[in-house]
Amino acid sequence: YDIGVNTGAGMLLQNSLELSDVQLEAFFGSLNLFAMVGALCSHTVNDKFGRRWSFRVSAMIFIFGTILQSAAYNYAMLMIGRAFVGLGVGFGLAVDPLYIAEISPPEFRGRLVNWSEFAINLGIVFGFASGLMFASVEEDVAWRWMFSMGAILPCFVIYFATFVMPESPRWLVANDRDGEACEVLKKVYPDGYDVGMIVTEIKDSIDKERIAEHAVGWGIILFPTPAFKRLLMVGIGISIAQQAVGIDAIIYFLVFILKESGIHSRITQMWILLGLGLIKMGVIFIAGRLLDRTGRRPLVFISLLGMSVSFFIVAMSFLGAVASEIGAIIGLGLYLAFFSIGMGPATWTIASEVFPTSIRAKAMSLATFSNRATATIFASSFLSVATAMTWSGFFIMMTVVCLIILSWMYVYLPETKGLSLEEMARYFAEITGDESILEVEGTLTRREQEILL
Repeated sequence: YDIGVNTGAGMLLQNSLELSDVQLEAFFGSLNLFAMVGALCSHTVNDKFGRRWSFRVSAMIFIFGTILQSAAYNYAMLMIGRAFVGLGVGFGLAVDPLYIAEISPPEFRGRLVNWSEFAINLGIVFGFASGLMFASVEEDVAWRWMFSMGAILPCFVIYFATFVMPESPRWLVANDRDGEACEVLKKVYPDGYDVGMIVTEIKDSIDKERIAEHAVGWGIILFPTPAFKRLLMVGIGISIAQQAVGIDAIIYFLVFILKESGIHSRITQMWILLGLGLIKMGVIFIAGRLLDRTGRRPLVFISLLGMSVSFFIVAMSFLGAVASEIGAIIGLGLYLAFFSIGMGPATWTIASEVFPTSIRAKAMSLATFSNRATATIFASSFLSVATAMTWSGFFIMMTVVCLIILSWMYVYLPETKGLSLEEMARYFAEITGDESILEVEGTLTRREQEILL
């Protein structure tokens, strides 16, 4: 919701508080910076008090930040509110995938993760819709009401986390509350299912993760052998690439792009935003079905090629004496659709499939940090760069960026569909001629067996 509402409120906010382009960029970009801090701090609440309390804390921090933003009368107060909103977002982003993975049976996890992606896009659409709802209201009042509506959904989160959602059985087992874990699992699995066996499997999984955490240090990531270097290039590279195509920044500044293309009516802008949001959300459904059917690699290639063409269409719409509104709208719609068909859903699927057990936790944290850092840089400089280069020049540059990433992916990205972690490790060992990755994984497996025996 925060991303969507800022898209419509950004220009109103800038006019109301008389912000410079740099101040507005810092306001947008800082969300990811504060979210990274929130994600890093979330483990304390997550591990000590449980997943449900993490959801509640996330929602309460977000609500407090939203209230401060809505009431802001100067830039300093606005940024303090932004800091709390970012911390709340970071908490939520950290606990959401964790809770899904821990509460759901394996056969439903992929579908639920896809629903999580859909929920994020639904929030963006709600944010766009708030702009349409207050399109006829005075600017100084409109953006405050748009921000304040962001406090509604977190209230539902608090209610569901308190009265509806069960605690994570994995957290309960880790805290020696096996009986409560069994009660939760009975609600999740069919009647008569041996939930005691699931509790045993959870205990074994926790032991294995602890072994992996201490068996391999950061040295193997900071000074990798050829095989580890190659897989880190793929996993971290695609996480950076997801934001290097500009998705967060472009969504934030959609209204500015539409205005530069010649669309000045607030109501028209908000209707277009809503349409673009619905396109992006609809394509998520298609992507969820195609990802396992066609594989990751083809969808990533189609996505990047499609985005490069989309950027070129937008760039052409800004050339000439008069900008083309239709060309900009078509180009932006295609861009959001092509992103959502490949680079959006495939990025974290690929990252989770290429990182072996020995470095999975550390590598995923590094990939997430790199992704958010790239998003921060792009959102914090988008408007200044576009103004300096001209809008047509900027989108031509983004066309080239997508083609460069496409070329890089063609060389380095393997197809990960249907491959086990062991098979992926063998793949990287074979193409680099470096069997150290197999030795590390073999050593880890032997330690696990020794502990279990």
